[in-house]
Amino acid sequence: MTMKQAIGLTRVSTSEQGKSGLGLAAQEAAIRSFAHADGFDIVEVVEEVASGKLGLADREGLRNALAKAKKLRCPVIVSKLDRLSRDVAFISGFMSKGVPFIVAELGSDVDPFVLHLFAALSEKERKMIGSRTKAALASKVGTGVLGNKTNLSEAQAKGQATNAAKAAAFAAKMLPELKRLKDQCMTLDKIAADLNSRFVPTFNGKEWHKSTVSRLLKAAQAT
Repeated sequence: MTMKQAIGLTRVSTSEQGKSGLGLAAQEAAIRSFAHADGFDIVEVVEEVASGKLGLADREGLRNALAKAKKLRCPVIVSKLDRLSRDVAFISGFMSKGVPFIVAELGSDVDPFVLHLFAALSEKERKMIGSRTKAALASKVGTGVLGNKTNLSEAQAKGQATNAAKAAAFAAKMLPELKRLKDQCMTLDKIAADLNSRFVPTFNGKEWHKSTVSRLLKAAQAT
């Protein structure tokens, strides 16, 4: 029987779990068991320590897995759907773009409707956990445990400054690559297409467009 190649992806949400291997070994075992039964050869298993609610920009492990899979023209296999993401839009976006991924728990021929259903259930679970956490934190406000509302403006200002710093750092990191592509006489549209083909996300974790590339290049010229 001819073996089909695939890339495995395992994910845990905290550095503690990542260091201990808690959950990673079980996920890999599930992936390899499925692969053996379905005739897949797992070329590599990429481990990731990141929250499932993060966008592609903050999912280095997922980006690496996708890049390797694209190079080999093979799917990415995860043990459960929530190991890929807990966000319906995120998973739907993958499906609409034809990004090949397989959920070992559901099988390789699962109906797209079932995938959407499981994604919706996973997202609902995440939101319920978040609501319970917020309620617990809210009950402690004013008790001295979490401080009070007087420093809200200061916290918001710090948050905005942090976002601005992150945006500047992202621009500084991307500009050399944008200039390199432009020096190859590539149009803005082609630059955007090239970045998207390599799963390089924008600062907001979205796809590149001609306007996105243009804004970054113009910002560099203005500085």
